[in-house]
Amino acid sequence: MAEITAQEALALGVNQLFAPVVDLAREPRFGRVEETFSEDAFLAGEIGYSYVKGVQGKNVSAMVKHFAGFSAPEQGLNTGPVHGGERELRTTWLPPFKRAIIDAGAWSIMAAYHSYDGIPAVSDYHTLTEILREEWGYEYFVMTDAGGSDRVCSYFHLCESDPIDMGAVTTQLLNAGTDVEMGGGSFNFQKIPELVKSGKLDIKVVDTAVSRLLRVKFEMGLFENPYPAAPQNEWHKLINSPEAVKVARDLDKESIILLENHDDILPLKKSSNIAVIGPMAQGYMNYGDYVVYKSQYRGVTPLDGIKAAVGDNAKVNYAQGCERWSNDQSGFEEAIEAAKKSDVAVVVVGTWSRDQKELWAGVNATTGEHVDTDDLSLVGAQGPLIKAIADTGVPTIVVLSSGKPITDTWISNSTAALVQQFYPSEEGGNALADVLFGDYNPSGKLSVSFPRYVGDLPIFYDYLNSGRSMGDVGHRYGNGTLVFGHSYVLGDASPWYPFGHGKSYSTFKYGTVKLDKSKISASEKTVTVSVDVTNTHATREGTEVVQVYIKDDIASVVVPNRQLKGFKKVVIPAGKTTTVKIPIKIEDIGLWNTRMKYVVEPGRFTVLVGSSSEDIRGNATFIVQ
Repeated sequence: MAEITAQEALALGVNQLFAPVVDLAREPRFGRVEETFSEDAFLAGEIGYSYVKGVQGKNVSAMVKHFAGFSAPEQGLNTGPVHGGERELRTTWLPPFKRAIIDAGAWSIMAAYHSYDGIPAVSDYHTLTEILREEWGYEYFVMTDAGGSDRVCSYFHLCESDPIDMGAVTTQLLNAGTDVEMGGGSFNFQKIPELVKSGKLDIKVVDTAVSRLLRVKFEMGLFENPYPAAPQNEWHKLINSPEAVKVARDLDKESIILLENHDDILPLKKSSNIAVIGPMAQGYMNYGDYVVYKSQYRGVTPLDGIKAAVGDNAKVNYAQGCERWSNDQSGFEEAIEAAKKSDVAVVVVGTWSRDQKELWAGVNATTGEHVDTDDLSLVGAQGPLIKAIADTGVPTIVVLSSGKPITDTWISNSTAALVQQFYPSEEGGNALADVLFGDYNPSGKLSVSFPRYVGDLPIFYDYLNSGRSMGDVGHRYGNGTLVFGHSYVLGDASPWYPFGHGKSYSTFKYGTVKLDKSKISASEKTVTVSVDVTNTHATREGTEVVQVYIKDDIASVVVPNRQLKGFKKVVIPAGKTTTVKIPIKIEDIGLWNTRMKYVVEPGRFTVLVGSSSEDIRGNATFIVQ
């Protein structure tokens, strides 16, 4: 994917991308959760690493963002302050950045809008210089986000804001380690000559910033070949090529998650009469916010994909049912009739964003930059629409098309199946049909935990030891009955669906977990985990994502209860067994001790192997000596 993205960018003469985002999805109220890869630092780092390698392998500069600790703002509100200490910063927020920046060799970084522990990210000498440059050895440039430099005065009030004290902004940012100022603000860096002349800014600081940017340009060969665009008559071969379309469809179908499948209702038969219902089923593509104007009118919708899959073999009955943004239920009657004429109903609902023009024009949306929410349940008439269709007695498959977790937990056992499709590519409808009809056996796993209710947040799986100490849970029943508990009084503090969850049309049996060594020294490179996994389905090939979590049994500081440290996606033929081997880097199982030094401590570590963070199928232990 990254290589194709780079190819298409270069064809247009673009050699700098503002990606990847390795912020963590640890605050689902935050509108920009849709841009993130995962709540988990290891997983986000691995994807970010591959993205950087892919685009820069084609000589397009990646820009890793938003440095650092940005995506858990106070109240979930965009650009809000983030609270945390040094240990949390280093344990949770920085690892995916180090993986994408240092290990992958990223040529640029974008500093974030927020403040962390009271220090603006754009002027944080500790993170930008002491950690990034002095500890990690980073040699390239850091740029602000759009208008991010002005915030030092206008939002953080570290200098006068009316008018902006451009000199103060410039000296604070450059001295901290931010080298380049993006547009969207006051262009404060125009004051550099004046500040140098007056002695308020050392020319060596300016030279350092300039050298970091020039270093990237020299390494990319831009002085020798400054205009890499392809001739326009070649664009058709380089942009939206058949290869790109295939990769988009493959990525989409592999990322769809089967949450529930009661009585094996899925996969559907292509000879069935099918009702396709819901505001996200047709009329536009449900993309995320960073797409160009009117992109939503180009692509394969769920209705398009289902129609293409069944052809003339089945009748497809479509009804919108309701608007995504409205409580109006006047369209229910048509939707109910469509369901009654069908053998099965597919209802597509969810969240929505807008393209860049509409989003900033203030058109309604429920996810995207500066679109934050205090409720994670379906908006308007969407929930009642599902119930109305399910109440017909027609088997109802619900597809959640969204950019973040949804909390309508009643859907799980009130419908025949539940499928999660995060915002797709233009091939989203075809990919959904591939899964619904069994042309592809679902293999997606949740990269973020689903809470039961917004009040349960935070819900990430890798909570610190002593967290989520569960007592008896309470419950509100649909008939009005109240059952009182303590964790919570009328709720359940555990996730609705945990990190790593995802079903298949196959079932997988795990064998005994084995390690290649039971005692190791902290200086050794790896310990290899192996397990036999059997696809028990008699006729269907299946794909399983084997996940390895590490638990530090006794530590000198409070650490996460478990952390993902390895995974492997394996395709297993029907009825066959595959031995899966996953190396775990010993350097990855360390901690930041009481003196804020990173160490791999001696002691016992438990290896948890399974199909999700909660569905653990086996374990083993090793000792670090």
